[in-house]
Amino acid sequence: MIELVKAKLNDIPEMQTMVLQEVKDGVILNRTDDEVATNIRSYVLAKKENKIVGYTALHIHSQRLAEIRSLIVHTEYRGEKIGQSMVEFALNEAKILGVEEDVLVLTYLPTFFEKLGFSEISKELIPEHKIWADCIKCIHFPICNEVALVFKVV
Repeated sequence: MIELVKAKLNDIPEMQTMVLQEVKDGVILNRTDDEVATNIRSYVLAKKENKIVGYTALHIHSQRLAEIRSLIVHTEYRGEKIGQSMVEFALNEAKILGVEEDVLVLTYLPTFFEKLGFSEISKELIPEHKIWADCIKCIHFPICNEVALVFKVV
């Protein structure tokens, strides 16, 4: 059985190991241990028998905008709706926290998010502070082929 729990600081090494290949492949943005620690309250883990099998983060940009980032499910557990459960958890958390408008995601798997109620938007609509805080660190910057989607919270 999969359990969704908030991450703790001592989960960081296991989280970082899980995402190594996706970071090397440029699928997920590299985040240092310190960055993860600073944002640890944003992360939710999917655990099975006390082992992390997936995680994601809900990052708050403003009262109007949040972002789901770093979504990963261990290859052995893909297809079991763990990613969907974590996204739904994050969307519920956005509502509880009072995000007023949108939850953003940048992804190479737009169909996955469209099935969960997200709609594609032009990347030009993404706030500049997002681009300069995160995207500039990406190995694909400035030629990005990720798709931007939003979920309307209200």
